[in-house]
Amino acid sequence: MADTTPAPVSGHITCFGELLLRLSPPAPRLMAQCDLLEVAVGGAEANVAAGLAMLGHTVKFCGLVADSPLGAKARSALAATGVQTDCIATATGRMGLYFLEAGAGLRPSAITYDRAGSAFAEAVPEMLDLPGAIAGARLLHTGGITPALGPKGVALARAANAAALAAGVPICFDGNYRPQLWDAWDSNPAEILRELVQDATILIGNHRDISLLLGKSFSGEGEDRRREASEAAFAEFPKIELIASTARHLVTSAHHRISARVDSRDTAHQTDEMDVTGIVDRIGTGDAFAAGVLHQWLLGGDPKAMAESGLALAALKHTIPGDLCLVSAAELSAFSRCGGDVRR
Repeated sequence: MADTTPAPVSGHITCFGELLLRLSPPAPRLMAQCDLLEVAVGGAEANVAAGLAMLGHTVKFCGLVADSPLGAKARSALAATGVQTDCIATATGRMGLYFLEAGAGLRPSAITYDRAGSAFAEAVPEMLDLPGAIAGARLLHTGGITPALGPKGVALARAANAAALAAGVPICFDGNYRPQLWDAWDSNPAEILRELVQDATILIGNHRDISLLLGKSFSGEGEDRRREASEAAFAEFPKIELIASTARHLVTSAHHRISARVDSRDTAHQTDEMDVTGIVDRIGTGDAFAAGVLHQWLLGGDPKAMAESGLALAALKHTIPGDLCLVSAAELSAFSRCGGDVRR
């Protein structure tokens, strides 16, 4: 059967953030039980870049890696997904790391960050060609992890937003609140994130993210609470046109129930809850959701198409080891909640 997947539109997407190395014991071992660590390449914005490139979009990644074999490995892994890496600068220093102990049964996964003082965290905007990477883009995708790295990260995040605004390029901002990073320095995450989100056209975040931004809680339950939070965000941030989020109920570390929602100012769509079982890797699934939403946004899809696409790509990412979502447009189009038989 011929592939009827719509062709991605012209114009590139720029993703901005830190490329990371992930070190983890072979699952489900604990760190204390192993002498060898597996290495994977990732980072929230890089994960979105890879997801969109695998779906056929033209994607540029802007960031900075250590001028070392580890930095070259990270850059090469991202390029292998089809992402253009010419806008990744290099500098003397170290790569940002994180360590993952994969959960099993009723034991949740655990992450330890080692990102302080990385080459990216110490960078200043003048070291990056943000205007060049963003010029002619259809969208800038960025988020709340870069400013969480410290005052220099805040300056990088502000520079990325400023470059997009100067070029007339809309911004997709993923809240990606990481308390371990924010708590490591004298920060005010609500104030900083609120400043950055005010420039966004698309917000990836749920009612808890919006509560942090606005300093208020929402009283409803389920869909009502999520709509109440979205309406409050629309009222506070006039530029935002779209808010996308997921809801996740954990049964065990290998069995989650997930639904997706996309709100516009006039309408919304929330999917039915999906059972995601046999989970191989939880990390990067939120980024896969963002990529799936943006995939349909770029194709002109409505909130239903965006929510369903985001949920499908997130579900597929749960089956793939590592941070990066390696799913093609044809595989996404063929997704079934039943899984399906062997394709021969």
